[in-house]
Amino acid sequence: MIQLPIHTLFVGQKLTYLSVCQSTNDIANQLSTQNQAIEGQVVWTSHQTKGRGQRGNTWEAQADQNLTFSLILMPTFLDASQQFRLHILTSLAILDSLKNFANFKIKWPNDIYFQDSKIGGILIENTLQATKIKNSVIGIGLNINQTEFETSTATSLSKITKKKYELPKLLATILENIEKRYLQLRAGDFENMKMSYLQEMYRYQENHLFKSDAEVFWGQIVGIDQNGKLAIHVDKNIRYFDFKEISFL
Repeated sequence: MIQLPIHTLFVGQKLTYLSVCQSTNDIANQLSTQNQAIEGQVVWTSHQTKGRGQRGNTWEAQADQNLTFSLILMPTFLDASQQFRLHILTSLAILDSLKNFANFKIKWPNDIYFQDSKIGGILIENTLQATKIKNSVIGIGLNINQTEFETSTATSLSKITKKKYELPKLLATILENIEKRYLQLRAGDFENMKMSYLQEMYRYQENHLFKSDAEVFWGQIVGIDQNGKLAIHVDKNIRYFDFKEISFL
C-alpha cells in the first residue's frame, strides 16, 4: 500500500492506487455511483491508458513519469449553476503547488500552461441532485518527469526546470492545496478566488486572435460570467463564449 506524506483533514486520507488503469475518472465515478466513496478519496495511477480531457480529447502520458489522478468531492453547498467554481478552485490549487518552480498560468477554462505550452489539464464530472451538486469527480493530469512528447505544444515540470521530482511528494502538496482552496470556497470566499483566477489567466487583458466556428477575430479576454463563460472584448462589444465555442490561435 502506498502512503502519501500528506497533512490534510480529509482530502487524500483515503487513497486507491492502481499501477495501471484506463481512466481514474471512470474508477472514481464507479465508486461514487456505488456509494463506496468518501469525500476526499483519491484514485491514483502510475499509468493511465485512456485518459480523457476537455472537448473529448485524450490525455496520454508515459507510465511512471507523471501525475494522473482523480479526486472525489461532495460539494452539496454549491448550486448546479455554480459548477465552474470547482474549475477555479482546482486550477488555483495546482498553481499554488507549482508557483515555486516557474510562472505558470491558467488557460481558460482549466488548462495549466507555461508560456505557450501545456503542462496539465483538468476534467471535472459532476452528478447533480435537484438543484445541487451531489458529488464531483475531479480528474487531473500533470506532466512531471516526462521530457519527450508527440506534440510540440506539450511540456513538463522536468523539461522546464531540468530536474526530476518525487511524484508522491508532489501529489501530497497538490492535495493539500486543493483542500485549502476547497475550504476557502466552502467558507464563502468565492470573490477573492475569482479575482485570483483572473489574475492568473493566460492571455488575460491581452490582444490575441481567436476562432469561433468559421470566424477569426482579434479580442481581449476581460473576465468570465457567473457560469464560467469567457468574456472577450471584440469591436467595442463584450461577447461570451462557452467551452466548445471558441479556440485560442
